[in-house]
Amino acid sequence: MQKTDAVIVGAGPVGLFAVFELGMLGMKAHVVDALDEAGGQCTALYPEKPIYDIPGYPRIDAGELIARLEEQAAPFAPRYHLGQQVVAVEGDAETGFTVTTSKKEVIHCHVILIAAGGGAFGPNRPPLDGLERYEGKSVFYLVKRREDFRGKKIVIGGGGDSAVDWANSLAEVAAHIAVVHRRDKFRAAPESVSQLRALADRGKVDLVVPFQLAGLEGDGGQLTGVRVKDLDGAERLLEADCLLPFYGLASSLGPIADWALQIEKNLVAVDPATCETARPGIYAIGDIATYPGKLKLILQGFADAAAAAHSAHGHVFPGEALHFEYSTTKGVKTG
Repeated sequence: MQKTDAVIVGAGPVGLFAVFELGMLGMKAHVVDALDEAGGQCTALYPEKPIYDIPGYPRIDAGELIARLEEQAAPFAPRYHLGQQVVAVEGDAETGFTVTTSKKEVIHCHVILIAAGGGAFGPNRPPLDGLERYEGKSVFYLVKRREDFRGKKIVIGGGGDSAVDWANSLAEVAAHIAVVHRRDKFRAAPESVSQLRALADRGKVDLVVPFQLAGLEGDGGQLTGVRVKDLDGAERLLEADCLLPFYGLASSLGPIADWALQIEKNLVAVDPATCETARPGIYAIGDIATYPGKLKLILQGFADAAAAAHSAHGHVFPGEALHFEYSTTKGVKTG
């Protein structure tokens, strides 16, 4: 059995920052994540997508933000358990918790911090015959590198932020982009929609509206075209090297739902002052946590991590007073 002070469930930006906050208060952490690399959705879904609301960074790509957070956590030597889920939690705040992962690793800890974002997630797949034959070859649910799509004829399905943002971004490298949406109104930031329409006016993007995806054509997993149909059922064939269906993510709490926590609308209810759940010693931080006034922002998750770490200190070091020092005076250990 491995032993540590805290187990963090989720290696996204909030989970990584929690390593730092715990470390600054003298607590060691193990981090468990279902993905094969740290970063959560920032790494898996949009590493090259810019983020504009991180303090001190007018703009930073999601992948770079994760690299910075890993660097910030590194002095506290976290141990990562990637490519696995926490499947069982036993014990309590008095005796400590025993955490078991899907790879049968067993970790004993004093506290647990759930930083699992929206929980386990996967793409909403369009109902197209033979779709699985093209997935990972010419149908992709995320963009990791824009350069992979240079010179390609791309069909993007969807009308939300991901569809609009990637159409705007990939227009700089693609041979042609067609955006297929069931209506001529997009559910994205107004500025992004204005940029998309400006690209359409210049012929850089073809807005195929109101249409929806109807079928795929190609061979050996390589697309040659995407069939679309309008509201009257009339079909049109779009030339395509690849299809990017952006219809959101389906998420679930997974095993977390069985941990005797208070669940509200698929989120974990917490005390807003400490982020502690209904089960003492277990905390929820970031997007998976809910409380009055909660904002689903990375910076709000960072604040949750700090609050949880300070509260967790009492469980890890019972009876020991917490003498808090600012990082400007305390510094961060090196080596």
